[in-house]
Amino acid sequence: MDLCLGVPFLILMKTPEYFMKLALKEAEKAQKIDEVPVGCVIVQDDKVIARGHNQKEKKQQAILHAEIVAIQKASRKLGNWNLKDCDLYVTLEPCMMCTGAIIQSRIRNVYYGTEDPKGGCTDTLIDIRKLERINHHPGIYSGVMKEECANILKEFFKNKRKTKKLEQNA
Repeated sequence: MDLCLGVPFLILMKTPEYFMKLALKEAEKAQKIDEVPVGCVIVQDDKVIARGHNQKEKKQQAILHAEIVAIQKASRKLGNWNLKDCDLYVTLEPCMMCTGAIIQSRIRNVYYGTEDPKGGCTDTLIDIRKLERINHHPGIYSGVMKEECANILKEFFKNKRKTKKLEQNA
């Protein structure tokens, strides 16, 4: 414990789980508008500077993944494309497009919840740490609140299949 003017105070560092809970809130926003529930927050100096959730269907733009939305907002807020002092928290392992944007924007660290066996390009399909010739390698940390991040996706697709089956039987 440190003392400040004779008064004890604690320096409270926010944990990856704290920020992943905020990313999950973004995923819930996506779910409410019938988007694949993926959410993202970008953090600088222990403060959230940008949030994003999937908007691909709503806005009919293939690039509007949670990570891209958040990266664009962070860049606007900082007035700079270079996010070298920022960490990105996302509920699902980034795809190839989002991993490219993360590399290009020089994000320092990526924390993700659950892997994406069909499209994950930080660990699963492509392990970017093994790509020697790319010009930036963010730290990659997987499995942050994995169950919660996986469950929101499982429930979403379970409900989608159920709705589709009901429509086919109507």
